[in-house]
Amino acid sequence: MSPAIRTAFHFCASMLENLSDNLPEYRLNHALHTPAPISTITFGNSGHLFAGSDDGSLRVYDLSSFKVCKAIRGLPAEISSVCCFKRSGSHLRDIWLACGRQAYSFQMDLEKLVLTAADATASVELCNEEDVLNELALNSSKSHLAFSTDSGAVGVMDLSTKTITRMKTGHSSICGIVRFIPDRPREIVSGGYDSCLLHFDFLQGAVLSRRDIPPFAAAGGMSLSPPFIMSAAMATNGVMAAGTADGRLWLGFGGEKGGPTKSAKKKRSRKWEGFNPEDEHLEKIAEGPIVAMAFSDPSTLTVSTLLGSIKQYRIVFQEGQELQLVKIWEGQTSAIGKVNALIIDERRFIVAGLTDAAKGIIEIWNRESPP
Repeated sequence: MSPAIRTAFHFCASMLENLSDNLPEYRLNHALHTPAPISTITFGNSGHLFAGSDDGSLRVYDLSSFKVCKAIRGLPAEISSVCCFKRSGSHLRDIWLACGRQAYSFQMDLEKLVLTAADATASVELCNEEDVLNELALNSSKSHLAFSTDSGAVGVMDLSTKTITRMKTGHSSICGIVRFIPDRPREIVSGGYDSCLLHFDFLQGAVLSRRDIPPFAAAGGMSLSPPFIMSAAMATNGVMAAGTADGRLWLGFGGEKGGPTKSAKKKRSRKWEGFNPEDEHLEKIAEGPIVAMAFSDPSTLTVSTLLGSIKQYRIVFQEGQELQLVKIWEGQTSAIGKVNALIIDERRFIVAGLTDAAKGIIEIWNRESPP
C-alpha cells in the first residue's frame, strides 16, 4: 500500500469512527403506484408531496395518509418539472410546472379536487414549436423563474412582468439542469448533455464562467458513456454537485460561503466562483448514470443511479487537505426499474420513476436513526 493510499485509508477510517454515533439508516416505508411513469417530484410543505407524470397529470399526496388530496389532469404533455411556493393564507403550496413548451401556474387551494388547464392562473410559452421544457427553478424571492430546454437554451422569466430573457450562449445539446445560486440575485448555472456546466449573469444574458467535464478516458479510465450532465444539486452555502452519465460525481466548492478552499481567497468575490478548477473534486462513484441527487445539508449529499442504487455521502474538507467523500449509507430501491427523481428532507428521502412494466412508482424511505 502506497503512503498516499495509506493516508487516505486512515483518514476515511478516522472519519467513519467519528461519524459512527450519527450514521443514518433508511428503511422503505411506503410505495405509491400510478398509471404513468413519475417524471418529477418535490415537497410542498412538510406534509405534502407533489408528483408529476408522463401523461400530463399531477398528484398531491398527504404524506401522513399517503392519499391524494389534490390533482391536475389533462395537461397536453409530460410534466417535466414542478416548483412550489407559499402564498399567504393557503395551506397548499401554489405551483409552477413545466409541460411541453408551456409553464403553467396553479393555485392549488381551489375547492375542486381535480384541476385542469382551464384552472391555471397563468400559462406562458417559453420555447418554440421544435423545443420542449425540461427543468424550472424559482429563486429565493420567488420573483424569477429559470428554465432549460431540449434545444440547449437557458432562460429566465421575470414573474412580475412576464418578461423572458434568454441567455446569449446555450448548450450544444439537451440542457436538463438549471439552478439559481444562493445569495447571488442575478446568477444561475445550467448543465447539459454537451458535458458542460455554464454560469450566467441572467440579467445580462452573459456567460460568467464554464466547466467542461472531460471524458473518463482523459483521466486514465474507461467508459462507454460520455460525461453527459444528468443531475445536479446546489447546497445552501453555494457548493454545487453534478452527476454524469459515466458514473462520476463533480463537486465545485469554490463558491462556498466562508468555507475552506485550496485557493487563497475567502473574501466574498464579485461573482460566484464555483467552477474554479483549483476548488473542485471529480470522482467515479458508480457504474451507471447518476440521474438524481439532493443535499440534505451543505455537507451531506444523496445520489441515485438510473437503476436505483442509492448512496449518501458526507463531504469532508479541511484546509490543507484533499476533499474526501465518505460514504455513510447505501441501499437499493425495491421496485423501481428506472429512477427519474430524488428529494430529501431531515426525515426521509423519496425516489420516483417507473417500474419494469412502465408504470409509475414512488418509494418513501424513512430515516430510522435520530438526525
